[in-house]
Amino acid sequence: FRSSLVRSIVRPVSSRRLVHVSAVRRSVEPIPTPEGSGAGAEVAPKVSTIVDQVAQLTLLETSQLVEALKTKFNITEAVHVAASSGAPAAAAAAPAEEKPVEKTEFKVKLEKIDAAQKAKVIREIKNIVPDMNLVAAKKFVESAPKVIKDSVPKDEAEKIKKALEALGATVVLE
Repeated sequence: FRSSLVRSIVRPVSSRRLVHVSAVRRSVEPIPTPEGSGAGAEVAPKVSTIVDQVAQLTLLETSQLVEALKTKFNITEAVHVAASSGAPAAAAAAPAEEKPVEKTEFKVKLEKIDAAQKAKVIREIKNIVPDMNLVAAKKFVESAPKVIKDSVPKDEAEKIKKALEALGATVVLE
């Protein structure tokens, strides 16, 4: 079972090059250096010494180092993510402060109906609400106030409201 389990570790071969060692294949492959990572850039001697020391650490020690640094400098994952996308977030926040967000989805609610126009409102509700028969539409109208449709786009909600108010119903958009 253990031989079929693929465990990979990264260990330093020299102070500058890391290799990938697979426990199953027993082969050594160099890990490619990303383009533009500054591999050829000049580094301060103090930083170079620290990098050399970190390169000699095992994975467990490296993990402990990372946790110790996060604790020391009070770094959380959320701060790391926010720091990488901070500029777009700040740019998006500025327009939001200028104007309030306009509501795009509405809840169409039947408040009350005119008793003389009840039959017309029942027929209109039957047409508006899918899969509703005449009996269900009658019970729906009689039990007002009730929500006709939920999460409806603004133009459709206004169309429903206008049609029902023309028949004598009181409709509210929430």
